[in-house]
Amino acid sequence: MSVTQKLINDGNAAVDEMLAGIIAAHPDHLWRPENAPRAVIARHGPRPGKVALVIGGGSGHEPTFLGYVGKGLADAAAIGNVFASPPPQPAVDAAMAASGDAGVLFMYGNYAGDVMNFDMAAELLEMEGIEARTVLTTDDIASAPRDQRQKRRGVGGNVFIFKAAGAAADMMMPLDEVERVARRANDRTFTMGVALSSCSLPQTRKPSFDLPVGEMEIGMGIHGEPGVRRGPLRSANDVADEIMDAILAEMKAPAGDRVAVLVNSLGATPLMELYILNARIAERLKAAGLVVHKTLVGPYCTSLDMAGASITIMHLDDELQRMIDHPCDCAMFRS
Repeated sequence: MSVTQKLINDGNAAVDEMLAGIIAAHPDHLWRPENAPRAVIARHGPRPGKVALVIGGGSGHEPTFLGYVGKGLADAAAIGNVFASPPPQPAVDAAMAASGDAGVLFMYGNYAGDVMNFDMAAELLEMEGIEARTVLTTDDIASAPRDQRQKRRGVGGNVFIFKAAGAAADMMMPLDEVERVARRANDRTFTMGVALSSCSLPQTRKPSFDLPVGEMEIGMGIHGEPGVRRGPLRSANDVADEIMDAILAEMKAPAGDRVAVLVNSLGATPLMELYILNARIAERLKAAGLVVHKTLVGPYCTSLDMAGASITIMHLDDELQRMIDHPCDCAMFRS
């Protein structure tokens, strides 16, 4: 099996060297507490009386997670190794540094390692007298049926879900309300992706799974988890149609309702291909009578160097639209 070419020094040091580079590039947005190198804190978000929104997960999905730390979005992030949950301590460090004495909301994708470690972090915070709650993201409609949504993975829809929760916290809503907004955002966000190639870890530089040339995987997860089917590579319109058929059937939005759209690169898919996908998505939404309020196109939740894309649709209401429109200023995302 051939190896991929990467601009790295040491695969085992890649995450820490990346974090050093990000902090050096964005000192006006981010800082790290002394002796807590895997906790990244917003310079201007946390403040007294504000709920602290702490996100986190494995590296390799940049700009998720640390790129969404900033004023108006997440107050802090706990960063794990590539495709691996952060241990409890970075989550505790992040929460302690960001705490405004109004409680902490942990948000992250629904993966067993993350659940275990963030739950432990929440228990440690409770011992310090800091109330901590959790909202899992479960937007990947390919990973479990609708009636088992609690088993679904959190993928590209994280961007919209974190954005809504971060806005609620920035508006100084109490913890109950921030949690409610986060759960509503998650319930109304739907994602499905397709992979055209594998990704390769910096430690091995070898493909993490085999996907023959001319084939594609529909419903692929952001760590290389299997999709709902594998088959011949199809056109952009056919791919968009299959994903939009599934999302629209589950969303059941009546004509005239508003949506936010994310056309996301999994890492190696260029903007040209994403915009080709978006042209078809826009056609499908118009045909369904839905109004596109906002569209994001680009690499927002990646899987290292995987070729492929995901489509996310958030079914907006007045409150969620206000949250999506709320200004934020992060190292890698501004609105």
